[in-house]
Amino acid sequence: MTPQAAEDLAGCFAGAETVSRETVGRLRVHLDMVRKWNPAINLVSRSTQADGWTRHTRDSAQVLALAPESPGLWVDFGTGGGFPGLVVAILLAERAPACRVRLVESDLRKATFLREAARTCGISVDVVTERAESLSPARADVVSARALAPLSDLCTLAHRHLAPGGRAIFLKGREHLAEIELASQQWAFTSIVRPSITDPTAAVVALESLRHV
Repeated sequence: MTPQAAEDLAGCFAGAETVSRETVGRLRVHLDMVRKWNPAINLVSRSTQADGWTRHTRDSAQVLALAPESPGLWVDFGTGGGFPGLVVAILLAERAPACRVRLVESDLRKATFLREAARTCGISVDVVTERAESLSPARADVVSARALAPLSDLCTLAHRHLAPGGRAIFLKGREHLAEIELASQQWAFTSIVRPSITDPTAAVVALESLRHV
């Protein structure tokens, strides 16, 4: 565990925030568990494992740059190996300990991994093994997802599960501008687009005031 790791994470936030050695250690434990479980349940692409800290942990952490200061409930859809939801939960345990984090993952094996990873890291999360479309509205302050669905479909999920005044934060790839334009044909929203710190072609997209056109 190096000082550089904490500096890398500090760069994911909106301000000059520090990250403790304990939090960095928990993130390392999570990533080690992903590597161990991956051959059995395919949590992440094998080609990305060697650079998992940047490709997955730092990439996930940057959603916090666009998050409200002290959310009460954060719901992450399609969490898979913990990205971004478990990374968010580990970081919020230090930054906003009162925030509840709910990880929605319909794959039973991946949900089992999430529960075990959270337990091993000493993090309290609620893992829900259902499809997001079938859940009762969560009334969350923040909803998030990474590599889950086109933005227009994510808007449908966000609209269902956000509380009034809530914010949706999505990690999107090189087609993010086209996805925003397409989603705007069905949805009205205020958007913030922040260039990704891990991929120059990608972005973090935050949406507020979401409503049907």
